Amino acid sequence: MTLADRLREALELGRHRRPDLLEGDVLEEEAEGVDPMPAAVLVPVVDRPVPTVILTQRPMTMRKHPGQISFPGGRIDPGDEDAVAAALREAEEEIALPRSAVEVIGTADRYRTITGFEVTVVVGVVPPDLDLRPQPGEVESMFEAPLHWLLDPQRQVVRSARFRGRDRQYYEIEWEGRRIWGATAAMLVNLSRRLELAG
Repeated sequence: MTLADRLREALELGRHRRPDLLEGDVLEEEAEGVDPMPAAVLVPVVDRPVPTVILTQRPMTMRKHPGQISFPGGRIDPGDEDAVAAALREAEEEIALPRSAVEVIGTADRYRTITGFEVTVVVGVVPPDLDLRPQPGEVESMFEAPLHWLLDPQRQVVRSARFRGRDRQYYEIEWEGRRIWGATAAMLVNLSRRLELAG
C-alpha cells in the first residue's frame, strides 16, 4: 500500500470516529458578529521511506506571526475554486511547490485561529527532493520533520501563556531545536487524533 493510500484510508476511517478535537479560539470580535476569514493550509507529506512534512518559518520582519513555523497556506481568495485550490496556490507561491506534484488526499478538520481565520487543513503527498524555493517576502526558511514525530501525542506538550489579559493553553512540538506551536501545532494534534497514525 502506498503512502497516499495509507493516508487516504486513515482519513476516511477517521471520519467515522469522534475524537476530542481542538476547535480553536473565538475572538471577542467574533462574539460581536464578525465572521472569521476563510483560509487553507497544505500539509505536504513527503513520500520518503520515513515520511516527513514540509514546514516553513516566517521572516522575523513580518507584521503578523514573525518567526513562527507554519504550513504553506493563507486566506482563500475570491478566484480560488475551493479550499484545496487555495492551499495549492499558496504552496506554489510560498515555496514553489508545483500544484501538479501534489497528490491531494483530502481535507481534515477545520481550525479557528486566535487571529480570526477559519483554516481548512488540506493533506497532500508530494515526491521527495523537489526543487523547492522559499519566497523571501513570506518564507525565511523551510525544513522537513518526520510525520510520526509530529503526530506522536508524547511529543505534543501543553504550555500556557498570557494573551490579551487571559491565561491560554496551547500545544508545542519541538523538533531539532525548532519550536512548532500555536495553530500549527494544534492542527497537527487534531490530525493525529483523527488519523491515529503516530508510532
